[in-house]
Amino acid sequence: MCMRKMFFVFLILAVSTQLNAQNRIHKFATELKDGIASFYHDKFEGRKTANGEIFDNDKFTAASNTLKLGTYVKVTNVSNGEICYVKINDRMAASNRRIIDLASIAAKKLNFHKNGLAQVKVEVVNDEEGKRGILAQTEISSLSNSTL
Repeated sequence: MCMRKMFFVFLILAVSTQLNAQNRIHKFATELKDGIASFYHDKFEGRKTANGEIFDNDKFTAASNTLKLGTYVKVTNVSNGEICYVKINDRMAASNRRIIDLASIAAKKLNFHKNGLAQVKVEVVNDEEGKRGILAQTEISSLSNSTL
């Protein structure tokens, strides 16, 4: 009898743990934000970011006040559908109303570098997707720069 009770307790704990894990994954996978994006001014080149890295406008990074440092996101320019993957490595000024501040290379990829601002959708992605996306973009940027 005692074994049967232990089995049911174990079963309930296992199911509960599985449901909690699925809820966390679902919440993480669907986290989106809509708002205005901008990009870093060249004067920040070479300065330390919030996570200690040196800022480089030629790397696919971004600043956010709402997303955790180290988070990978997919940014979509709502007006043209262009997408870009970046890693959050910095914070913005507290008074900033924008949702993300991108490195210049990302603003160019999203095709709003000349406008300065863009309406975007920011979607949190897992580390693997983020790293693959950034690697692919970096390789494409390197190829297009070497053919100029």
